[in-house]
Amino acid sequence: MLTDRQRMILNAIVDDYIRSAEPVGSRSISKRGDVAFSPATIRNEMADLEELGFLEQPHTSAGRVPSTKGYRYYVDHLVQRKQLNEEDLNMVRSLVSDKMNQMEQVIQHTASILSNLTNYTSILLGPELLNASLKHFGLVPLNATSAVAIIVTNTGHVENRTIPIPPDVQMDEMQKVVNILNTKLVGVPLIRLKAKLYSEVGQELERHVDHYEALLNMLEGALQNDEEQRVFMSGTTNMLTQPEFKDVDKVKTILDLLSETPAVMKLVSSASTGIQVRIGTENDHQAISDCSLITATYSLDGEPLGTIGILGPTRMEYGKVISLIDMISKDMGTLLSRWYK
Repeated sequence: MLTDRQRMILNAIVDDYIRSAEPVGSRSISKRGDVAFSPATIRNEMADLEELGFLEQPHTSAGRVPSTKGYRYYVDHLVQRKQLNEEDLNMVRSLVSDKMNQMEQVIQHTASILSNLTNYTSILLGPELLNASLKHFGLVPLNATSAVAIIVTNTGHVENRTIPIPPDVQMDEMQKVVNILNTKLVGVPLIRLKAKLYSEVGQELERHVDHYEALLNMLEGALQNDEEQRVFMSGTTNMLTQPEFKDVDKVKTILDLLSETPAVMKLVSSASTGIQVRIGTENDHQAISDCSLITATYSLDGEPLGTIGILGPTRMEYGKVISLIDMISKDMGTLLSRWYK
């Protein structure tokens, strides 16, 4: 457990290092208006913080820099979310502009906004099904216990899935189910099928077919979204502007990783729901062991649909990035609710 003084000094060191990218010494900390300690006292505390693993001392400097442990403590206990200025807020608000009528446009625009506002690399993961709706649903019996569900979308995509037929369900009931679905769900966005299934379709099934609960469970499996994901990125070369990435080989390994779509998808989609901050070696890939990745999910009706991520140096403006990602993920959830209600 750190003392209040150690917390204050660690906070000051992280803030100074984020701003300057230079190792921080005791004299520069003592000149801050919010730190009322002598350079000697600060030096002693910095030595203790280094011994505890919160700070590191580069070989070429008497100053210290935060370690991964130091950044982790800062993010978990000390960071203050920053208020966005009016210009930044206006850029974020442009996400809900009526001029964009496709969710893919919004995602691309969001990626651009985030990379511009942070000067880091933005990564957005979104489902292909955002702009797809149901065109036709069919059921083809294979035998007495199974059938093939056929889903055709307005984009021309056809998906087949083998599903079990509930016991004692007759073929005429199956045909009624198909007719009800094509009456009630054609034109419904795929991401809304589950909600519609339990509201409008469920009521119809209860009125017109036996075993409606078992059939409803069957349909949930048939309409389950196994959507493919798409990756949208912006600012992939922004690492080149960061002073800690002057090493060309180090930057090349990062850019090589970002060019591999499956690796990027795994990197971002492995994040849990809510805001997650992975610092340095906490990341799963060696190429970004000197980076931090902050992610947040965006959802519709409580179901996560995609992920927003910002990749930058461990010397990242955590307070600003966390505020941005939190606000944008909520705005995207609001926009999804408006479009797909």
